[in-house]
Amino acid sequence: MSGGELFGDPALKITGAASLAEATAGEISFFANRKYVGLLRKTRASAVFVPTDFAEPVTAAQIRVSNPTKAFEQVVLKLAPKPITFSPGIHPSAIVDPSVQLGERVAIQAYVVIEAGAKIGDDTIIGAGTYIGHETVIGSACQIYPRVTIRERSRIGSRVIIHSGAVIGADGFGFEMVDGRQEKIQQLGIVQIDDDVEIGANTTVDRARFGRTWIQQGVKIDNLVQIAHNVVIGKSSVIVAQTGISGSTRVGERVTMAGQVGIVGHVEIADGSVIAAQSGVSKSVPGGVWFGYPAGPIEEIKQQIAWIRSLGKLFARVKEIEKKLGL
Repeated sequence: MSGGELFGDPALKITGAASLAEATAGEISFFANRKYVGLLRKTRASAVFVPTDFAEPVTAAQIRVSNPTKAFEQVVLKLAPKPITFSPGIHPSAIVDPSVQLGERVAIQAYVVIEAGAKIGDDTIIGAGTYIGHETVIGSACQIYPRVTIRERSRIGSRVIIHSGAVIGADGFGFEMVDGRQEKIQQLGIVQIDDDVEIGANTTVDRARFGRTWIQQGVKIDNLVQIAHNVVIGKSSVIVAQTGISGSTRVGERVTMAGQVGIVGHVEIADGSVIAAQSGVSKSVPGGVWFGYPAGPIEEIKQQIAWIRSLGKLFARVKEIEKKLGL
């Protein structure tokens, strides 16, 4: 199945799969990153997928493959329970406006509300308690999990996955001080989510003030992420949990933002950039790996941190020198 080369007993029976740390006898695991070599040496797994150039002495049987992670995933899928399926049709408790256009084999679960003018593509599943606003368009083969809110005129591509609690198209956070009071600025734009995007639980993507907030093809967004109005996220970027991106920021393609990153508004993040965890970005990023608060090139920031941590010793040395000099 994996196309790998076995080094071990071909009669070995495998009944389960687990990580290196958790695997027990009869289970298979995988090793794809050198930093986990310690776990590999201690694992109780009976067999392990390893890279083709693997040369570590281990007791477990080895299956040498070009991509241990993908090979392990194939085994997990074989051993896993069958996926949950939903029969096409509209649950009796759902409220679907007569003007809604439904494709073939669409599944509308209990207590869904779909407003006038919406369109739902073939093979899409709308989970229980979800709200689909007026004139929203959702493409084919999408999985919208229970209790998602997609507000009016949103545009969702095909094969999009949106997890529970996500809110797509809430008003952007726009106010202006008028006569000593905050007056709401109307948010008249939309959210556009392209094909093959995945959006995590309780993530929010705000509608644009004008135009669109745009999540481009293949973007993967984790749980508890806030994306403000008029933000653009480029193709194949990854946004990890608890990240917040302020309004009108443009994120390039293949960008990675680790957990709890904060981005100010109206900046640009270049293609291929990496923003390390808990970094605060206060200006445009031209590329490379950035870290810290405020964020800067990671090697520069690491050097600064090292200097700061050595200040105590430096201060003590200066005091000692002053004492010797009688100052």
